[in-house]
Amino acid sequence: MSTRALSKPVDPHVLVAEVVTTKRLSPHLQRVTLGIEDIDRLTLVGDDQWFRLFLPRPGQDALKLPTRTSNLGWYAQYLATPRARRPLVRNYTIRAARPELREIDVDFVLHGHDGPAAADEPLGPGAGFALAAQAGDRVGILDQGTYHRRQAACEWRLLVADESGLPAVAGICESLPDDARGVAVVEVPTADDRQDFRVPDGVDLRWVERDRAAADDPVLGEVPGRAALAFVRDSVREAELPAGAGYALVAGEQALAAGVRRHLVNDRQWPKASVDFVGYWRHGKASPS
Repeated sequence: MSTRALSKPVDPHVLVAEVVTTKRLSPHLQRVTLGIEDIDRLTLVGDDQWFRLFLPRPGQDALKLPTRTSNLGWYAQYLATPRARRPLVRNYTIRAARPELREIDVDFVLHGHDGPAAADEPLGPGAGFALAAQAGDRVGILDQGTYHRRQAACEWRLLVADESGLPAVAGICESLPDDARGVAVVEVPTADDRQDFRVPDGVDLRWVERDRAAADDPVLGEVPGRAALAFVRDSVREAELPAGAGYALVAGEQALAAGVRRHLVNDRQWPKASVDFVGYWRHGKASPS
């Protein structure tokens, strides 16, 4: 979990979205473009803006969405709904937005599909939806704000993520000013899962390919994020980081998020207030449904 609640959403609403198109980006990433008719009610801020995604359960004829929008309100209403009628809920990041077209892009990680890194894991609801989605399929979204502190009192940034945090890192990099400085470390399953996106000249983007890391040390391929954590610990030295006060945001598998924070605070003596971390998921443990 993050160390604090950061940027809260502005006037959130539960919005209905429809699938426009889907696209396989790479062996382990699937993009779904969602159309939102009333997208003007969604305050798009860039960075790592995330939202609750409400998906129909298998066999459901209609998508029953909560009408309350506060954190406690929607969840209480959700729990009061009989399980068979509840939608499934997962958290995702807005990878890109085109308000003039009333569209957003959402990238889904295909854990347990078409790749040896997580071949023993079942296909989750989000990945299953992304692979089966057809134009016109309806889902619900509820804005939750951002974790990244754009106005953090720092001179440079360290961003660390696995593939589940790749949309967040890409969104942050594309939102940073041209003169931003920092280092971004992103672990992906294979070289084919790399993405092209705008990165300021002063930000050093470093890719960690899990299959290559595992060829040298099989332990690094057992859990997503483990290779990125090892890279930060062993390869990113203080001398390689920009001078001045830094700010770090770590996002992805829970052990990666907690491990990088622990390393920065305990081993490198970073102030706790300079490190934000969020565990999107936990390896080997399914999210409650």
